[in-house]
Amino acid sequence: MEGSGSFMRQLSRKEGCKSTSWRWVGDDSGNSFEANLTQMEEELNMNGNGVDQNDMVLRKRVMVVVDQSSHSKHVIMWALTYVANEGDVLTLLHVIPPTQNSSKSSFSSTFLGSLCKAYKPEVEVEAVVIQGPKVETVLNQVKKLEISVLVLSQKRPSPFLNCVRGSSTEEFVEQCINNAECLTIAVRKQRKGVGGYLVTTRWQKNFWLLA
Repeated sequence: MEGSGSFMRQLSRKEGCKSTSWRWVGDDSGNSFEANLTQMEEELNMNGNGVDQNDMVLRKRVMVVVDQSSHSKHVIMWALTYVANEGDVLTLLHVIPPTQNSSKSSFSSTFLGSLCKAYKPEVEVEAVVIQGPKVETVLNQVKKLEISVLVLSQKRPSPFLNCVRGSSTEEFVEQCINNAECLTIAVRKQRKGVGGYLVTTRWQKNFWLLA
């Protein structure tokens, strides 16, 4: 069985709404693990990744769904480290309710975009703020922008809220993973003292990456 570091290196190599945008130019078995990796590679290829007929590497379009929480910074850094390569396009999508003022969200997205360019200037970064229903907006943008890889923040579930009314965050992640027309990865940073990340895809749930 290959280690988690090898898995991420392979993945990285393969690779009614109102909107505002900015752009910065600049423990499974080994067999199960291999099968999941093959499925991910095939989906990447179906979405325009990999190598063209002239053996030229095609750039990916990576989208990260962000908000104003600290989780956004963690998932952005993860995507820049393990998914986005030189020449790829990284889109930061912030979806807000139609009744919410977008000015604060615009400032937050601009800050996160600048942070991305400072961390990995060889990746092209754009930030988009859209007012509308979250799941529908994300799925529409994935299709419209021809996204190759969608990265989501998977927050730690609250046992109390799950018992009372379920987790809206978990439902959002699950709907995106099952319905987005691209490879979709949900990432959650482990608590202090444990380290690494928990990664969920269509084929693997809470796979622990010690990174």
